[in-house]
Amino acid sequence: MSKFSLAVHGGAGTILPKNLTPALEAGYHAGLRRALEVGQEILAKGGSAMDAVTASVCALEDEPLFNSGRGAVFTTEGVQEMDASVMDGRNRMAGAVSGIFGPRNPIRAARAVMENTDHVMLIGPNALKVARDAGLPFEDAAYFFTQERWDALQSTMKMRAEGIEDNDPARRHGTVGAVACDVNGNLAAATSTGGMTAKAPGRVGDTPIIGAGTYADNATCAVSCTGHGEVFIRYTAAAEIAARMRHAGQSLEDAARHVVMEDLGKNDGSGGLIAVDAKGNITLPFNCDGMYRGSVTQDGDFETLIYR
Repeated sequence: MSKFSLAVHGGAGTILPKNLTPALEAGYHAGLRRALEVGQEILAKGGSAMDAVTASVCALEDEPLFNSGRGAVFTTEGVQEMDASVMDGRNRMAGAVSGIFGPRNPIRAARAVMENTDHVMLIGPNALKVARDAGLPFEDAAYFFTQERWDALQSTMKMRAEGIEDNDPARRHGTVGAVACDVNGNLAAATSTGGMTAKAPGRVGDTPIIGAGTYADNATCAVSCTGHGEVFIRYTAAAEIAARMRHAGQSLEDAARHVVMEDLGKNDGSGGLIAVDAKGNITLPFNCDGMYRGSVTQDGDFETLIYR
């Protein structure tokens, strides 16, 4: 039997410390803790890594502070388009959805694609049909609307109209995710996002792309990424960590750090990731101001962090 472990993230490119009120900071920590608790409860009962990461990401999608599910950002046309993916380290089975709106928990729609179809990724009406056929709950626009995300869209559009584009990483990326190792040494990863504030309609980032934003293989690691998605795609960030472990014999820590600090960090790839290996080792590297993140091990040690 292995020792189980679980890590979650609520996105990189955090609110600057000067703008983070004590109440808001407490809210982020509480949201991360809830996500860890629901996943930890499953793992402590001998449940699967896949069930744990799904439950943890659902908790983050239900928390409007994070850019996924209920807290998803808006496109330039003022609509919400959500992406999500899951991957099972036991057999490399994976499922993903992109550009969807309606399912309360996009991560469960991604899992339905994996479990109920012969495909890895679905978009559009058929992705929603798979979710409905799986009996997943749907919500209307009012459920997903948050004033903060709407205000962020208006602010970004105003800057663009004035020919200004700030480099605030919080506008460029926000994602949630979870990775886990269960007592049987099986790994799983899950990632969900609303994308970038004021993204072009139809834009797809790294989150639903297996090997870029999400990856899991029992032989190496499980990874969930958050950052400037276009760069994570070009550098196949998640799979590169596994490749370095497999072919170069690097440790999880060394492989993840190289990808985040070198491959991504030196190529406008602002962001970070969470990763776990089959021994339960966890790493949470990032190359920007901060990353909402947390972890828990079989020993019951909960930790949630925002900045370094």
